[in-house]
Amino acid sequence: MTEISEAFATAWRLIASGDAELLEIVSLSLRVTGAAVVLAALAGLPLGAWLGVARFRGRRALVALLSTGMALPPVVVGLALYLVLSRSGPLGALELLFTPTAMVIAQAVLVLPIIASLARQSIEDLAREYGEQLRAHGASRVQAALTLLYEARYSLPTALLAGLGRAVAEVGAVMIVGGNIAHVTRTMTTAIVLHSSRGDTALALALGLILVALAALVNGSTEAIRGAARRAGA
Repeated sequence: MTEISEAFATAWRLIASGDAELLEIVSLSLRVTGAAVVLAALAGLPLGAWLGVARFRGRRALVALLSTGMALPPVVVGLALYLVLSRSGPLGALELLFTPTAMVIAQAVLVLPIIASLARQSIEDLAREYGEQLRAHGASRVQAALTLLYEARYSLPTALLAGLGRAVAEVGAVMIVGGNIAHVTRTMTTAIVLHSSRGDTALALALGLILVALAALVNGSTEAIRGAARRAGA
């Protein structure tokens, strides 16, 4: 118990003092995750809106594919991207492997199905409610999708936060394509794995506490947005 207490005390001191290594790792993690969520949102929100209003052959298969993508094992995504980005892969000439950019791509691939699927569900629910009115006004599918995206402004942020929660806690894919290189590609999750294996529990605990705080912040924000949506609906 004494060792555990000392580890927690040291972890709190690292956080309170703004330890340089700790801040570097946290900063890189937030930059990578933020960029990945933005990229996934730019692709996922329009895709989800389109699937929510469009009807075409193969739509169900695409929806099922996105749903499957929500449960993709991160290590499988990491391995696939490793093969694509390696020197012998089709994108090897770009030299992206073991860089923050590769980690952004990996997280974006994991997050995109979540954002697109949740956005599709929100838009599809609204389309059932407002579809007749939109058709009566002669709205095209693009206009309908844009209108419904606006109407879903309170529910869509929860999709983004769900993607953020998935990305910030991800370890397998970013470790494979990033390499967990000190001062280059070491994120909170990969650093926790490394320092735990080395027995450096203080830094691992400090990073773990920050991750838990971020998870609580994401969850709290999601509940706040849902509450705002309920009040707006009322």
